[in-house]
Amino acid sequence: MQHETLRNGAWAEMTLAQQMANIGSESYRATKWLTKGRGDMAEKAFERMQELTDLTIAYGRRGAPNRKALLKEICRFRELFCAAFLAANLDELASLNLYLDNFAHITNR
Repeated sequence: MQHETLRNGAWAEMTLAQQMANIGSESYRATKWLTKGRGDMAEKAFERMQELTDLTIAYGRRGAPNRKALLKEICRFRELFCAAFLAANLDELASLNLYLDNFAHITNR
């Protein structure tokens, strides 16, 4: 696990927007390296993106009344991103990165 310190509670203390923006950072890195033909670097960023997504699924918004809907959306995002990455579908990856941009904008307000 690359983000061991986040597992110990720091990740759960972040807002959903902060969590998703961090996931977005890794998804952009994965896409960038894939575009440049650096599969080794893309794979590492892809693994970190999955790890952060899994942390959000495990620890995100516990106790929130809308947690079930949130988990459904995050799991669907993870499924779509993994499929696009494994297929090297750069258009779909770009679309998913735009989705994550919204969270980055929220955290920068």
